[in-house]
Amino acid sequence: MPNEELSYVIVTPYSMRKSRTGGIIARLISRTGLDLVTARMFAPGQELTKRYADTIVTETHPGHRATQELIRDYVLKNFTGNVNGQKARALMLVFRGPDAVEKIHNTIGHIVHERTSGETIRDTFGDYITDDAGKVVYFEPAALAAFDPKAVERDLKLWAEFSDSDGGILDRVIDFPKEAKVEKSLVLIKPDNFKFPNQRPGGVIEVFSRTGLYIVGFKVHCMSVAQAEEFYGPVLAVLEDKLGPDKGREAWESIVEFMAGMKPSDSTPENRDAPGSEKCIAIVYQGEDAVRKIREVLGPTDPAKAPPGSIRKEFGQTIMINAAHASDSAENAKREMGIVQVDENNFKPLIESFYTRS
Repeated sequence: MPNEELSYVIVTPYSMRKSRTGGIIARLISRTGLDLVTARMFAPGQELTKRYADTIVTETHPGHRATQELIRDYVLKNFTGNVNGQKARALMLVFRGPDAVEKIHNTIGHIVHERTSGETIRDTFGDYITDDAGKVVYFEPAALAAFDPKAVERDLKLWAEFSDSDGGILDRVIDFPKEAKVEKSLVLIKPDNFKFPNQRPGGVIEVFSRTGLYIVGFKVHCMSVAQAEEFYGPVLAVLEDKLGPDKGREAWESIVEFMAGMKPSDSTPENRDAPGSEKCIAIVYQGEDAVRKIREVLGPTDPAKAPPGSIRKEFGQTIMINAAHASDSAENAKREMGIVQVDENNFKPLIESFYTRS
């Protein structure tokens, strides 16, 4: 039986700015079959950037060492500072499963002279361009990872160390015009996207990217029954009014079960607050008129009534199994973010627990 491992992928600041996050995540989940267990947004500071860069160059083979030196220099140059009014944002994704390090290695690929095969993430999203003399004139690795289990452990512990000071909800990293109506909106990539490893979670994020909004928060979350009850509390009265008290409550309990894995009527005081069995991804988007833009791309609750190109038309099945949730107002976004605790750091404890246990 292969050993269960953790492995990580860092979506680079360039890939974040170019909204390639969804495409990269789609490849990682569907091609590796691994479980995305935690994730966190970072705006790396000078110390984290330098300490991470110092670990990168390990090879003695001249060719491999030269590539590592390119990556080290890339990190030092691109993981701090501002580009066009944006502070560097990086997304750290952590996967778990048998042979996770090797599976991530095969999916990320090496960064070599420009290829167009699209076989790996770096073939598709990265660039390694040289002049006639062989000198590298442009280099973009698209995503970073370590390809040795000991290096993965070292790097994850380093990023966990800085996960409070340099990570979380990055709501002060984008410079907006003073007159801009800047909002934050919450999106939940719902459990129906995680029934088996597939491209759907990344595909949903890919469609949201056309809003032009910025991802400033990212959390893998298993909603408890208590959280689902509070989150969908306002829906109960609407369903009871529409369907009658009994059928309305039954429909509401089904929604809670879909999100948390258990109906409120089946829960006990001991398990109501425990993380549920169903996974979602909570994403915080920021930008001008964010709530309206997100809702427009999402489409109406019923996928059958959603316009072509909307997320619910593309990925939804029924009124309940409809791919994603998005806040309907800035006030509700704040309420919902509080319920799912989007600013909670579940990244650090998972890493610490895994390596203490193993």
